[in-house]
Amino acid sequence: MSPSARPVIGITCYVEDAAWGVWHTTAALLPYSYVRQVTAAGAQAVLLPYVAGQGPDDLGADLLGRLDGLLLAGGADVDPRRYGAPAHPSTVSRPDRDAGELALLDAALRADLPVLGVCRGMQLLTVAAGGSLHQHLPEDCGHERHQPAPGRYGEHPVTVTEGSRLHAILGPAPRVNSYHHQAVADPGTLAVTARADDGVIEALEDPARRFVLGVQWHPEELPDLRLFEALVAAASVTATAGTALGRSGNASRLHRTSRSGR
Repeated sequence: MSPSARPVIGITCYVEDAAWGVWHTTAALLPYSYVRQVTAAGAQAVLLPYVAGQGPDDLGADLLGRLDGLLLAGGADVDPRRYGAPAHPSTVSRPDRDAGELALLDAALRADLPVLGVCRGMQLLTVAAGGSLHQHLPEDCGHERHQPAPGRYGEHPVTVTEGSRLHAILGPAPRVNSYHHQAVADPGTLAVTARADDGVIEALEDPARRFVLGVQWHPEELPDLRLFEALVAAASVTATAGTALGRSGNASRLHRTSRSGR
């Protein structure tokens, strides 16, 4: 695939205090593994730091028309007020990031862009679909295998639902890596398509949409490119349609779906 033909995948990122060299400042940052995997799968990665106060209607022609797919990256816990729960003492949230990314997700869904959610990203998909989260898995599962130690991934198999999109991509029982202390409790309108051996929900998707998939693990840290290749394949359809219509095609589709109330 030539660089000019590569679909553009927007990746949400952290906005955190950071230090490098002589500088200590607020920075938009992301583990480079996301960029590496998206690029290796055949797409152009673009980082999307949230903008405080930006709503879905602000994200039309200005941004969504330039993207062919969206990757919701990992990060801090989702604010439990988003699903009507008090905060657990262990919950560490970024309400501004939640607001910006949920607005971006809403606009992406209205534009029918392919969406892949990773860890926190799957939890955002859940909250957007009217679901809720377990805020501290060790209390619910009785173990810490999903986040065994600071900076160290757990490893375990997952069982994938036959006939699901994930099953077509990864097969029935891939081994995955985990680093999360929260998980999906109620998937809302999404379909559960994988679970860990302890019952924890490990993947969700929306069968009614072209490509909306969330995984609780961290595929950006694994050598397997298949999830990213699936996202890029779906985004390539968006890119082809956008080329046929002109690059304003995605934005025009967003405005049409917005007017129709989808």
